[in-house]
This record gives sequence, structure tokens and C-alpha cells, in this order.
Amino acid sequence: MDAGLYLARIDVHSPHVATLAGWAHAEWGHLHPGRDLAAAIGHFRADCGPAGVPSVFAAMHGEQPVGMASLVVDDMSDRRELTPWLASVYVLPDWRGRSIASRLVCRVEEEARAHGVERCYLYTPDQQALYRRLGWQDVEERDYRGETVTIMQRDLVPST
Repeated sequence: MDAGLYLARIDVHSPHVATLAGWAHAEWGHLHPGRDLAAAIGHFRADCGPAGVPSVFAAMHGEQPVGMASLVVDDMSDRRELTPWLASVYVLPDWRGRSIASRLVCRVEEEARAHGVERCYLYTPDQQALYRRLGWQDVEERDYRGETVTIMQRDLVPST
């Protein structure tokens, strides 16, 4: 990762909550019809737990966030039996191509593993290659709220 970049846990009092929630709302708000920006900020803030599930991490350049990823209980309203989820992986366009998303994904995996999570899930419409490269496996392809997505999983404990 670039010099000057570091990963930080985002807590409920962070001044960056609204910015990060705004990114998530701009990217994925269409998957939550009826949720305006204020509600999205509240929902995002609730995911800023102190450790384990839920947690939010940001890639920071100095005092400015340039990327984010979350570990959340529920990211797909009709698949609540699957938990927890890697969610909200996003890197600002000018910062892409620097392995920031990969570092954020690994940080979320470390957090989950440290808190006894054995398997995580995610869904993505278009980043399957990135996640496969990081060890994630396809579970199913499906339509979710009008978008074709792939649900993927990652086993966090070594198989014996």
C-alpha cells in the first residue's frame, strides 16, 4: 500500500461516518429503496461497532478516507441465514489499482477470524475476479432487487 496510507477502525463518533455512508448510499442506495441519505447514515453508524461483528474500516491517507469495507450481520435481506457479511468495499476512483480494496478485505477477514467467525459471505455484481483472487468461492448467482449478483463465501478457518 502507498506510503502514508493506513487502515483505521471507524467508530460511531468518527467524523468520517457521513462521508463513508454517503459513498455507500451513492454506490448501493438503489438496493435499499426508500432509504434516504439520513437513514443511510444512521444505518451505517449502527455498523460502526467496537470490535467483531459489526465493524467498519477505512483506508486513510492522512486524515482523509480513500476507501472502506465493513463486517456486518446482514447484507442481503432475503438471506438472513447467511452471516456475517463482508460489505461496502469501496475505494475512491483516483485511489484504485493500488491494492487498497485487497488490504481492506484482508482486514475484515482478520477481524472476523479474531472473533471466532468461521465463514463470511459477500455479494457482488461485478468484482468476482477480485474476490476469487483473494480466496473467495462462488455460492450462487441470483437476481437481487433487479441486479444479477454472485453470492460468495470465504472459509476463515483452515480445513482439517
